[in-house]
Amino acid sequence: MKYNEIKKLSTTDLVEKLAELKTGYTNLTITHSLSPLENPLEIRAARKTIARMSTELSTRSTEE
Repeated sequence: MKYNEIKKLSTTDLVEKLAELKTGYTNLTITHSLSPLENPLEIRAARKTIARMSTELSTRSTEE
């Protein structure tokens, strides 16, 4: 998810999406440790998206 798309989301949507992505990231890492993923770069992409969303949430909380 690009940063521009993240900025357009409301704060509640952002929190919900972040929770979903964290769960998905955990599942990806567990699956990868048991048997290799077909595309292990998905883990990196998920981690970066989580970081982007967390950054946007912290930015919004400091603005308020």
